[in-house]
Amino acid sequence: MQNDNKNTLMFIVSAFVILIGYQFFILGPQQKKAEAEARAKQAAQAQAKATPGVTLDANGNPAPLRLSRDAAKAQSPRVVVDTPTLSGSIALKGGRIDDLLLRKYAETTDKNSPPVELFRPEGAEHAWFADFGWAGANLPGLPDSRTVWTAAPGQVLRPNSPVTLTYENGLGLTFTRVIAIDDQAMFTVTDSVKNNGTQGLQLAPYAAVQRQGIHDTLGKNQIVHEGAIGVLGSGKDQKLELAKYQKWKKDKPLTSFDSVGGWAGITDKYWLAALIPSQDETIKAQYRVTQAGGTDIYDVNFVGPTQALNPGATLVQKTRLFAGAKTVPLLRKYEYNGQAPAWWQFWDSRKAEIPRFDWAVDWGMFSMFTRPIFNILEIFYKMVGNFGLAIMALTVLLKLILYPMADKSYESMAKIKKIQPEVEKLKAKHKDDPAKQQQEMMQLYQKEKINPMMGCLPMLVQIPVFYSLYKVLTVTIEMRHAPFFGWIQDLSARDPSTMFNLFGLIPWDPATAPLIGSFLGGPLHIGVWPLLYGFTMWLTTAMNPPAGDPIQQRIFQLFPIIFTFTLSQFAVGLVIYWCWSNVLTIIQQYIIMRRYKVENPIDKIIARLKGKPASAAT
Repeated sequence: MQNDNKNTLMFIVSAFVILIGYQFFILGPQQKKAEAEARAKQAAQAQAKATPGVTLDANGNPAPLRLSRDAAKAQSPRVVVDTPTLSGSIALKGGRIDDLLLRKYAETTDKNSPPVELFRPEGAEHAWFADFGWAGANLPGLPDSRTVWTAAPGQVLRPNSPVTLTYENGLGLTFTRVIAIDDQAMFTVTDSVKNNGTQGLQLAPYAAVQRQGIHDTLGKNQIVHEGAIGVLGSGKDQKLELAKYQKWKKDKPLTSFDSVGGWAGITDKYWLAALIPSQDETIKAQYRVTQAGGTDIYDVNFVGPTQALNPGATLVQKTRLFAGAKTVPLLRKYEYNGQAPAWWQFWDSRKAEIPRFDWAVDWGMFSMFTRPIFNILEIFYKMVGNFGLAIMALTVLLKLILYPMADKSYESMAKIKKIQPEVEKLKAKHKDDPAKQQQEMMQLYQKEKINPMMGCLPMLVQIPVFYSLYKVLTVTIEMRHAPFFGWIQDLSARDPSTMFNLFGLIPWDPATAPLIGSFLGGPLHIGVWPLLYGFTMWLTTAMNPPAGDPIQQRIFQLFPIIFTFTLSQFAVGLVIYWCWSNVLTIIQQYIIMRRYKVENPIDKIIARLKGKPASAAT
């Protein structure tokens, strides 16, 4: 028994040391580095705007090989893209979709924040674009990235208003590209080639999404997949194929997949560019990383079957491109061709138009929890109009579902606390005989019909639920920039308030403090909601039976402080969930403890407020 207590104590202390050390020596310096890089990037962008055609590197030196976004756009004549959700342009040089901004999403919560940038042209830093075309062995005159297509003057790509690009190679081939778009995020690119010559040819269609270099922060978040993604294979063998940026680069620079239909693309945390061939088409897809000029080129592409193009004949290839935000209802709408199943038909077995397209959202290994949790949150959000309130409503629902088990657990803990004086007598009576002490305690528990293990079950059940909600808040864009009340304007970010400036009463940013700013703005950043959580955790701990060993008791008393610091770095939506969950737990525990006439800290607090002695609390 004593050895077990020592082992438990050593484990807990070691875990705390590792946790705190990780916060101070890993997360703190990483955040400081990220802030320095962000400041350098802002300075470079400001200088680039002042000097058209030139950007700066992180050290402030000219980088002539990297054009500003506007300068890169100016390298090609363009056709404007103008939809309710997207703005940008199509480059006639290469016939590329390479300039897109997301109108409904801002970079930050600031009202003057610019829209999120999705695609940017080649030549600019971190270029991202989509290519389409034809491939053939030893065939001259096929259009490539240098080919300048022709478009009728005044064309603008809008919903129900496609644009047409043409190119004649002078060798008997006429290429036509019709680009259409809906009112959301789906392009349809129809490529055709007519053989006006006298010889037959062999051509294969291809499409590609390419990123030329990535931001330093991409691919490093362990809870979110960022990189290559797709559902590839044949029939029942179709499965989700993933490659995180860093592993994709180091472990498998080239991976090929034979597939019938499916889809493939490149994803960030919230944004996706995915190619979708005809679902009856046999393709060979590739995840590929190459290098050019010291830059990693991340490329996801597919090549269709080689087809004969006889004289006078025409080949036609239709490919769709999703380019936008990964909103779950929109992905499901496309998945089921506009007829997404209702939430109660979530596991509908109908054949999807785009297989498992909503898996572009990283549901993770606990998808059996994350997907239903998101569905329920979405329903509550439609009812209350606030994701914070939706999270609270979800918490109440989870409490109701777990109520029978939790009720037995809290009843068991109340009984244990009630017999605590008798337990202490047994410990004193058999302090030199641990085996006898344990035997007598088990007999006492059996006599009072107490199962001491019942206190652990609700916590064990809540662990995957807690992680799943954390996952949902992290990976779903519906939580991004979702406001709550007051100072909480983004439930997916941590609580922005901090106790070091009295929660905004002092006009000072602790993160700017010399030497310790990275800690005050990092691991020591404690907001209002984490403090509320710490208080509710202390109260629930105080209402539970004390640990058997005095040292363990003191350690458990430190738990609220440690978890306050830990959860302060999490999404505030998660902290609100856990805090509200604690409040509901406290209410339930209080009712049960009053039923069994067990002394509890709430009655003591009320008694003190009324000026009564603590003994009168119950």
